[in-house]
Amino acid sequence: MSTTASDPLATLGSLPGVPCAVDSVRKAVDRVYGHRVMRRRSNEITAEAALRGSRGSAALAGADWNLEEVRRRTDFSGEDEARVVGAALRLTAEAGQLLSIWRQSPLRVLARLHLVAAGGAAPDDAVGRPRLAGEPVDEPLIEAPLPDADEVAGRLEGLSQLIIAGTAAPALVTAAVVHGELLALRPFGSHNGLVARTAERIVLIGSGLDPKSICPAEVGHAEQGRAAYVAAFEGYTSGTPEGVAAWIAHCGRSVELGVRESTAVCEALQRGAA
Repeated sequence: MSTTASDPLATLGSLPGVPCAVDSVRKAVDRVYGHRVMRRRSNEITAEAALRGSRGSAALAGADWNLEEVRRRTDFSGEDEARVVGAALRLTAEAGQLLSIWRQSPLRVLARLHLVAAGGAAPDDAVGRPRLAGEPVDEPLIEAPLPDADEVAGRLEGLSQLIIAGTAAPALVTAAVVHGELLALRPFGSHNGLVARTAERIVLIGSGLDPKSICPAEVGHAEQGRAAYVAAFEGYTSGTPEGVAAWIAHCGRSVELGVRESTAVCEALQRGAA
C-alpha cells in the first residue's frame, strides 16, 4: 500500500465497491446496537464477542478449537495449539486497554501486543520489537514474500504517522489497511497474524464504529475460511485497486458475520437460552 495523496487512506474509501461495503457494515452494526438486549446486557454481549473473536483468530493461526473447549479450558500452556488459543485470549483482553495509547503511539501498542501474545514463549530480546535483519519469522499461514528489516521499519513508521495524523477514511478502510499492512510486514518473529487481527479490532473500537466491541471481525475471518482469508490478503499485497478493494470488502464481510454472531447471542439471551 503506497500513495502520495495527503490522506492515502481516504482515497481507498472511494475504490469501486468499497463505499457499498462501508455502508453495509454500518447498517449491520447499527442493527445489532439497536437490539433491545443491548440496552440491558451489553456487558454480556461484549464478553461473549471477545471469547468468540479469540476463538476465530486462533483458528486462523492453526488452533481451530470448538468454542465450548475454549470456554471450558483454564490451562493454555503445554501444546502449541493451547498456547495459540491462550495468546488470542490475552490479546483480546488487552485490546480495550490500549485505545488511548494507539492514537498517540501505534508502535508502542504493537510492541505491547506482541509481548502479550508471546507470553514468555520467545527469547526475551526478540519480544516486543520489530525483527532484525536475518531473524526468522514463524507465520505458516502467510507465504507472501517477507520484507527485509529496513523495509519493515520504514513502512511501520509510515503507518504509524498515518494513524497519528488521523484520516477521513471510514473505520472499515483504516482497520483493513492496518490489518493488511501488519500481515504483509510480519514485523515480529511470531504471532503476527494474531497481532494484526487485534490491531484491526482496536481500530474498529477506537473509531467509534464498534465502541462496545460486540462485532468481532475475527469470527467472520474464520467463518469465511483460511483459503478465502489468504486469497483476499493476496489481493491486498498485489497493490492493485481491485485487489485492495477486495481485501477491504473481505474485512467488511467479516465484520458483518461478527455482527450476525452477536445478534444470535442477543436473541438467545432474550429467549433465556444463554
